[in-house]
Amino acid sequence: MSMWFAVLHVLGILSLTCCTFGSDLNVPTPISCGTRAVDLPDTRQIVLCPANCTLWSLSVFGSGVYASISSICGAAVHRGIIGLSGGPVEVHRLQGRTNYLSSYAHGIQSQSLSQWSSSFTVARTISLPLEVSSQTSSSANVASGAAKKPVKKTAKKPPPPTTANRDCPVDMALLLDSSYNIGQRRYNLQKNFVSKLVAMLKVGTPGPHVGVVQTSETPRTEFYLSNYTTAKDLTFAIKEIPYIGGNTNTGKAILHTVRNFFNPDFGVRRGYPRVIVVFVDGWPSDNVEEAAILARESGINIFFVSVAKPAPEEISLVSEQDFMRKAVCKDNEFFTFTMPSWFSTNKFVKPLAHKLCSIDQMLCSKTCYNSVNLGFLIDGSSSVGDGNFRLVLDLLLSIARNFDISDIGSRIGAIQFTYDQRMEFNFNDHTTKDNALRALQNIPYMSGGTATGDAINFAVRSLFKPRTGPNRNFLIIITDGQSYDDVRGPAMAAQREGITVFTVGVAWAPMEDLKAMASEPKESHVFFTREFTGLAQFQQPIVRGICRDFTEFN
Repeated sequence: MSMWFAVLHVLGILSLTCCTFGSDLNVPTPISCGTRAVDLPDTRQIVLCPANCTLWSLSVFGSGVYASISSICGAAVHRGIIGLSGGPVEVHRLQGRTNYLSSYAHGIQSQSLSQWSSSFTVARTISLPLEVSSQTSSSANVASGAAKKPVKKTAKKPPPPTTANRDCPVDMALLLDSSYNIGQRRYNLQKNFVSKLVAMLKVGTPGPHVGVVQTSETPRTEFYLSNYTTAKDLTFAIKEIPYIGGNTNTGKAILHTVRNFFNPDFGVRRGYPRVIVVFVDGWPSDNVEEAAILARESGINIFFVSVAKPAPEEISLVSEQDFMRKAVCKDNEFFTFTMPSWFSTNKFVKPLAHKLCSIDQMLCSKTCYNSVNLGFLIDGSSSVGDGNFRLVLDLLLSIARNFDISDIGSRIGAIQFTYDQRMEFNFNDHTTKDNALRALQNIPYMSGGTATGDAINFAVRSLFKPRTGPNRNFLIIITDGQSYDDVRGPAMAAQREGITVFTVGVAWAPMEDLKAMASEPKESHVFFTREFTGLAQFQQPIVRGICRDFTEFN
């Protein structure tokens, strides 16, 4: 059988070579069971798998996302796209990745692979009915015998093309309830509602992109953000999703989506808010809080749509009665949505769509890692010395590396001070992480006296006062001695401007001054060490403090 498999593989490559040259990418190209994704000439292609591929020993590497040396038809069977009878498969080529996972599904055992240079996903193709596609089969006319007299028909105007909603730039995962609790009938009603929601959202390249994950005993990604980028294609794809059954493991589905769905390889766009919309008929079977915390920390907004909430006599069956409050991005009623049942839901489509496009209220899109301005106020006085000054910069570099520094993310700026102040670089000078870290590392030592109060005033006036955008402002002051001027007044003025102040003292820096400059509570915003070699220990406490303050502020 292995010899025949090799022959079929070669024949599959030959068929691709002859059939794809100048062909329509929407017409399925016949391939063999052994044809690999690496053999395809195009990044997106529709292929036609033959019947009985499950009878062959097929090499499949990965789960959901497959290494390109995998059999396309084998991956399609493993994914549940085709069965024993074969059929059309849409293949999307992706970049390479690491850690392809093994799993058993639909009679196919996929293998793990540590790394490969390119990947692919498979998806169902949507065949339009003849009357919808407005295409007539010429072969059907030939088979019917003599030509028939054409019937005059009134030409219908095509519907106007649906334009993408540019006011709704979000990347969205819809988590459909596919558990035993919802049942087949209500599951179909849920898909009808979701199809209307997608149409209302106006999916498209400059607007919302949508993918679907199913919640059941084990979560299953049906398709990713980049698989369908028009409302029409997406609606047909949703109608094709099969019902699974099993427990309503919503927490597991959220965890799966956070870890596996929002990946640049699958169409996630830089700078777009990320949204998970969880549909639950009744209540979850598992705990949702841990998964929801991970989602919030990852900058993902969770909306919870609850349908047919538990009746009073069912409350005792619910293990986590405040599951909605624990699951959402923020417990402020904006992120929750309730419907009494899956019947007569048309009136709920528009209000839900409006919420999902209100990006100015998506508080969880902003995290402490991607939405802060960090100002570093660095003591360059003579008592520090060049060697110790490098240890100060090492601490600041280790802090900055934790943040997503970019033109649309966090920013860093630095001022060195003695009696005078020198702007090393401001928040707009370096908008890539590598450049910002390099600039910080290369700051030359000044040497001189110590006027910390004047330096704080300079930072507020020159670093923070120009428009810094919506990011939360933090100032980290590092000094090794007594200031020659007042520090309390300038520090209080900075805090009144919305700047949170952390102070780090070394050697002879007075604790009284450090506390006077720092924000409340003092014990979590003041750090002190006798030696410059002890500065490294403050990196994690300061980063955690910034994230704590950011979360409390928002």
